Parts: sequence; structure tokens; C-alpha cells
Amino acid sequence: MEFRLRPARDHGMEAADRLRSLSRERGLGSVIVGGAWRRVLRAYLALFHRLRVEGRENLPAPPFVLVANHASHLDALVLSAVLRGDAARRAHALAAGDTFFGSTLSSAFAAYAVNALPVWRKRTRASEIATLRERLVEDGLVYILFPEGTRARDGVMAAFQPGIGALVAGTEVPVVPCWLEGCHAAWPAHARFPKPARLRLSIGAPLRFADVPAVRAGWEVVAARCEAAVRAEGALPPRAPPPGDDGPLDPR
Repeated sequence: MEFRLRPARDHGMEAADRLRSLSRERGLGSVIVGGAWRRVLRAYLALFHRLRVEGRENLPAPPFVLVANHASHLDALVLSAVLRGDAARRAHALAAGDTFFGSTLSSAFAAYAVNALPVWRKRTRASEIATLRERLVEDGLVYILFPEGTRARDGVMAAFQPGIGALVAGTEVPVVPCWLEGCHAAWPAHARFPKPARLRLSIGAPLRFADVPAVRAGWEVVAARCEAAVRAEGALPPRAPPPGDDGPLDPR
């Protein structure tokens, strides 16, 4: 076995900067807090929401990306709670920076309990996407991602954005499509707190995009295929393209 030693990616950063950094790595304290949080979260979802999980056997070994429909703050909690072992310890939810990293307190909770990484809406730089892609592959991480970009206020799934393609196109990293049912009823965007409601998570077979070019047209192909797989998990019909739009061209 070959061991490679390197400094931590976040070595030398100030504490406040580390919380919001895409290079943040887990220390012992974060591992302990994260493990305790997951146990509490699993108990809450089992008792309060009677969470039912189908297709857990479809989860591969890290690295991989979980994608799902997004209508509630419960979505990321459910997806992170179903992971076990090494995958759970390596998982990062990609969270809206303006919502979860606006203050030091909220940043600390997002970083240490949820292990989230910030993605800043409408101002994420290409270099930041490159960092996320590099870490996913080289560090063997698990990303939890909602390609719609925001919660659906009416619970109706919207089109997927091409950001997922920028992360995985041309790589061997699997993308696992998931369907979340009941989260919008339990905790819609306008409600301050969740209410009891049954939740169901369906986990589909992994998708792979090594043959898709890592260019804008390829990103759109990845997004379209992921969206179709998530809709299939939810037994939804394919989304009709806008008039005059035949959908993204397949560059293969």
C-alpha cells in the first residue's frame, strides 16, 4: 500500500475563512460533531417522519454525487441521513452560501454539523467549480446536489441546471438519481418549522458520464439525463421542451 502525505487543503487558513472555504477538510472535532448529528437526525426522521428508503443497494462506493428534486430544507437532511460509513464521513451538501453561510454562527453549524460547502448563487466562479470537481475526484468525496438550483415553492420539479455537468462530465464519478416524496408537505418553503408527515426516498441506479465532453453542450446533456432519471424515479412523465426547443444536443 502506498501512502501519500500532503498538507491539508485548508492548512493555514483563519478559522472564519475555513468555515466558508471549498477547501475545508474535516478535523477530529468535525467528525465527532457530524457523527453525533447524523445519529440525532436519523432518529428524528424515523420517529417524526417514518422515513422509508428504497434502493439503498444502488449507492456505490465514493466518490459519487446524489441528485434529487428539491422542495424543502428536509431534502438535504434526508439524503445525508441515509449514507453510512465512509460515504457519510465524506459527504458534503452543496448549499446556498447566501442562506447557510451568511453569519459565523450559521456557517459553523453548516460546516461542522451538516458538513456543507457553500455555492454562491449567480456569482460562483469557474475556479470554484474547478475546485469542487478536483476535490470530488481526488479526495473521493460524496456531493449532495439539487440541480434545480432552489426549492420549488409549489412542490413541482423544475428543469435541472447544467452545473451538475460541470462537476462530472468526462469523469468516472457516478451520479445517483433520487426521488424525495413528502418533504414539501412536511416543510414547505413558507413554513418556519416542519410538521409530521411521512417521507419516502427512492434511490435509482447510478448514471455515468465519462463519454460526455466536459464542455457547455456536454454539461447540458448531463443535466438533461439526470433530470430524466430523477423524474423516472418519481414516476413523472418526461418534461416537455419549450416550443421550438428539441432539448440539448448529444455531443457523442
